[in-house]
Amino acid sequence: MIETIHTTKLPVMESFYTLQGEGFYAGKAAYFIRLGGCDVGCVWCDVKDSWNADAHPKFSVEEIVAKLNYEVGNDKRQTTNVKPIIVITGGEPLLHNLDELTETLQQQGFQTNIETSGSSPLSGSWNWICLSPKKFKAPLQEVLNVAHELKIVVFNKSDFDWAEKHAALVNDNCRLYLQPEWDKRNDMTPLIIDYIKANPQWQLSLQTHKYINIP
Repeated sequence: MIETIHTTKLPVMESFYTLQGEGFYAGKAAYFIRLGGCDVGCVWCDVKDSWNADAHPKFSVEEIVAKLNYEVGNDKRQTTNVKPIIVITGGEPLLHNLDELTETLQQQGFQTNIETSGSSPLSGSWNWICLSPKKFKAPLQEVLNVAHELKIVVFNKSDFDWAEKHAALVNDNCRLYLQPEWDKRNDMTPLIIDYIKANPQWQLSLQTHKYINIP
């Protein structure tokens, strides 16, 4: 048997085991792998430290997955064989080729989810693609076509029209979410609620992890 040689190294800003706080999988156990590097540059980004890929150490896929298995396997609260979802995020994770990482994770029985702006070509094998497009760099149609979830961050009233523009570009089975930008949540959440009541194809997404103070 010829052993597969793995060569991919990825800049990892942080990785941690928590609950997914947003969107379709909110409340589910999730292991996050946050990759460094972003060329979108949202002014309201809450992880600006992730933008510079060179500021973060690079790890092989084996090292990333070994750390994941150690942290998940040693969580004393875990009492079943059901595995948490794995969420690859950033920064902008699609700046990196994610084929090897996702193949390895899926071979070990993990569900692979990604959170992306969709502005870079798609790589990797995904069970769930959460597309959160940004105005600073448009998403590619190839990502719009396969997104399972469209999550629009609402920063001001004009974002509702922008949300509808992108809802018209995704596939018919894509779930639609509106999420208030955290610092403007008190102003935007009531507007989102009213908008969803008038447009029930949309759902509300809240950053529940921030409300309950977990990573």
